[in-house]
Amino acid sequence: MSLISEFKEFAARGNAIDLAVGVVIGAAFGKIVTSLVDQIIMPPIGMLIGGIDFSAWKWVLKAAGADGKGEVAIQFGAFLNTIIQFTIIAFAIFMVVKLMNTALRKKAAEPAPPPPDVALLTEIRDLLKQGK
Repeated sequence: MSLISEFKEFAARGNAIDLAVGVVIGAAFGKIVTSLVDQIIMPPIGMLIGGIDFSAWKWVLKAAGADGKGEVAIQFGAFLNTIIQFTIIAFAIFMVVKLMNTALRKKAAEPAPPPPDVALLTEIRDLLKQGK
């Protein structure tokens, strides 16, 4: 089997397409979470701790030159924002998986109705036990 035909077979499988859809939706969800954290969650937190913008927190290793360029800094505030975003995403995914697992457990716990022949035999058995 040639490399090209193997690739066609791989790409045509549902798993590859599902993965591609998941990546695209995940990227869009990431943008939503970034906006949620940066524009909705972090401003009140910053206000509560004295109006500080986390994303501006940095440790300057080398100050910028006269032209305003060349600054070297460790931006731990942006890193803190990223950790908060990760936590929110992880919690959201946890809740979705938890809801799905709960729904699957409920569905699995429901007894399936017996096939018609088994139901008929059960009815006959019950009638015979009653002596009819």
